[in-house]
Amino acid sequence: MATETADERRQHLRAVTVTALAALFGVAAAFISAFLTADLSATAAAKDQTAQLVVAVAILVQIPLVQQSGFYDSEEFGAKLVLFIAFMTFSMWFVTWGILLQTGWTF
Repeated sequence: MATETADERRQHLRAVTVTALAALFGVAAAFISAFLTADLSATAAAKDQTAQLVVAVAILVQIPLVQQSGFYDSEEFGAKLVLFIAFMTFSMWFVTWGILLQTGWTF
């Protein structure tokens, strides 16, 4: 990888950073959802809108955070990146929270 330019390294770093941030926010949202629905059964918790609100807030918090990080210019930050953040956060939340619900994990 000695032939990588500084621009390629910068692009790789920002892609890894945004992916890791979305994954961490998704997992954190799952644990918060599990905490908020700890007194409910798994079936009732899966239908609870409070848990869904947590993942929506996690997505909405990340968008300005990534914008302010300086990794992306205003012309590079667009719908594609917002959809990527939303998809990754929701996916990590869905899988992690599903595992927590199935195992009956409590605080």
